[in-house]
Amino acid sequence: MTHVVDDAVETGSLSAQAEAAALEGDLDTASLLADRAILDGDRHGAEVAAAVLAQRGMLADSVALYRWAESVDGGRSGFAVAALLGIGDLAQAREQLSAFDDAVRTPTSLSTVESLVAHALSESVTGSAVAALSQLVQASAVLEPHAGKVLLPDTPAALACLIALHLGQLDMAESAVGDDSMRHALLRAWISLQRGDLAAADVPGHCARPRDELFAAAITIGVARRRSDLAGLLDAWPRARDAVIAHPVDLFVLQPLGEIAVAAARLHEDEWLAPRLAEADGLLERLGRPALWSVPLHWFALQAAVAAESPSAAARHAAALSTMARTSRYAAALAGCARAWLRVLAGDVQVEPVVAAARELRAVGLGWDGARLAGQAAIRTADRTEMTTLLTCARALHGAPHSAEDSPAPQLSAREIEVAELLVGGMTYKQIGERLFISAKTVEHHVARIRQRLGSNSRRELLVRLRALVAGS
Repeated sequence: MTHVVDDAVETGSLSAQAEAAALEGDLDTASLLADRAILDGDRHGAEVAAAVLAQRGMLADSVALYRWAESVDGGRSGFAVAALLGIGDLAQAREQLSAFDDAVRTPTSLSTVESLVAHALSESVTGSAVAALSQLVQASAVLEPHAGKVLLPDTPAALACLIALHLGQLDMAESAVGDDSMRHALLRAWISLQRGDLAAADVPGHCARPRDELFAAAITIGVARRRSDLAGLLDAWPRARDAVIAHPVDLFVLQPLGEIAVAAARLHEDEWLAPRLAEADGLLERLGRPALWSVPLHWFALQAAVAAESPSAAARHAAALSTMARTSRYAAALAGCARAWLRVLAGDVQVEPVVAAARELRAVGLGWDGARLAGQAAIRTADRTEMTTLLTCARALHGAPHSAEDSPAPQLSAREIEVAELLVGGMTYKQIGERLFISAKTVEHHVARIRQRLGSNSRRELLVRLRALVAGS
């Protein structure tokens, strides 16, 4: 790395070398070169350093560098607007945007991208989410000829994907991120996770950038949670915990933060997430609680409350979702599901509202979440007819993908299918026995036969295969 710095010093193009290193993914070398350029009073070096820090998730430090760069020649940065909004400084973001609009700039395609990104993110907080999404899609199109050749804090495509995700528009989110960069690949995996397509939610073992690592860790632990894989959750937890510690809270990582919070509640590790969630809440408060960015975090917090069996916490987040229900179909679907969850947690299982809420979740791309609501409601009803209706709904909504390489499904008896459905739903042997009017020992024998027929060597493998089998039956 020192050799690279020395070579750059000899060529006299430190900031250009720093940008090249960052574009190659070598953020450490880029930081060293940019620091040397800054010491020489190079504005471009400061802009490179600011972009690198943003990619590391250090938006507050990124703002400081953009401000220093502006002091060199009096120019204004649109990307500083994005960073200020990311840390929840709405007043400064507004001032920065106004100054940026008033500044004289060379009218290049890159300055157009900078303007579109600044206005889009401001719009996402204070105006129309749809308008923000449109501006980011335009910015992505303008940037296309420069793809891979210019260093940015984040790509307009990734930001468009995030806003589409917060709107519940998963197809639009996926279409926004088409290249093979790590950032975009992780966002595609995140979309697959939300859909319940766990086979496609594949992530690398470790990511160098803290922002990428936070998403990767959230995806890994999210897959384990959706598979009801307690061993997998325990295995994934240290990575998720470390990723949360390593990345400051900002507006653009609220969803992975929420996913990890649900897993933490499931594992009784809430204390690791409590400070971060408090920071996230404060950030949203400073921004005026924009519905676009607030709704998904309240949804994850509701799921964490359900996992922690805390009806009072669930009620708080359900109330927050209810106040934002009119802002989008996605928000309305989550608010409706939240109301259904409150009734289910209270033991008041009403089939029609549960089924309607679950189907609406499926309509906004969250089929797994809809299936979970229906499945948990089935566990909590004592009426066999209601249980059957709810389990049928859960199977229909689950949408578990099937690989062409999967072997033909083994034939299970009617009783074994009943046991499998309830086991996948999260019931214990004792609870299954009480529901089916058989002993827990008999349930254990059924599970042993099911495991033998499926060729499963562990409980984790058994549950994975049962989920696929039940979803397809």
